[in-house]
Amino acid sequence: MTEESTKKHYSGFVNIVGRPNVGKSTLMNALVGQRMSIITNKPQTTRHRIMGILSDENYQIVFSDTPGLVSDPAYKMHEAMNNFVEGSFHDADIMLFVTDMLEAYKEDDPLIEKLQKVDCPLFLIINKIDLKKPMEVAKTIQWWNKLILFTETFPISALKKKNTALVQEHLIKNLPEGPVFYPKDQLTDKSERFFVSEIIREKILLRYKQEIPYSCEVAIDSFKDDGVLAKIRATIFVGRKTHKSILIGKDGQAIRSLGIDARRSIETFLQRRLYLELHVKIKENWRNDDRMLKGFGYKQ
Repeated sequence: MTEESTKKHYSGFVNIVGRPNVGKSTLMNALVGQRMSIITNKPQTTRHRIMGILSDENYQIVFSDTPGLVSDPAYKMHEAMNNFVEGSFHDADIMLFVTDMLEAYKEDDPLIEKLQKVDCPLFLIINKIDLKKPMEVAKTIQWWNKLILFTETFPISALKKKNTALVQEHLIKNLPEGPVFYPKDQLTDKSERFFVSEIIREKILLRYKQEIPYSCEVAIDSFKDDGVLAKIRATIFVGRKTHKSILIGKDGQAIRSLGIDARRSIETFLQRRLYLELHVKIKENWRNDDRMLKGFGYKQ
């Protein structure tokens, strides 16, 4: 038996949980080294459970970025998002709990109760430390470690990649011995179609205000790619007629600007020229429609 065949391989599923808008997606992107999840400063930017895969010769880490836990679900979509979070507590080899220096918890918060029952290595990640003084960061660390027995604690700035390499180093140290789950060159479990729809939705989140971004979902109707030019037709679903009018804008100016912005980012992602066609459809109460939610990937 050769030395290469007896070399140990380490692998595991690392699930990232926390409230909306604390930097979970920014952290996973930093750890994977690729842009797996869209990022904005608005809550509920992440709606799905997205995997990012980091592989080396001796290890493979399968990260799972989950939506922020919605404390008071208003729609079946929110319930489905919470189910993604709930599932992450049952299939993790390592858990990363992300909080930040701007939010506050009560000791009886349901998420804290869930974390106290975690029986795998559990890392406390305190993000956005650059926004507070070191003494305040130390107090926050102390408060959390009195409540929960964490395996490791890391104060970080995910946006500035401060201490993220240290997090990765300790994740590798805590990986169990295991097989290669995915091909070593695979970066995610999601398709190009999924990421294209997410890029379009990201542009909606960035360009529109109030309820508009939250009432929208993007479906890819067709995706033709000859390796030189990609032709994509997408439909943006909204819940109300007024939302459609705002999304399109006067004389179609808003939707054209959205299309130009999205096309540029998708071309960068696909590394080829793109013809993008956007349409808007009204589907009242789609966030409570089981069939629609299944089509959008929120339900099996």
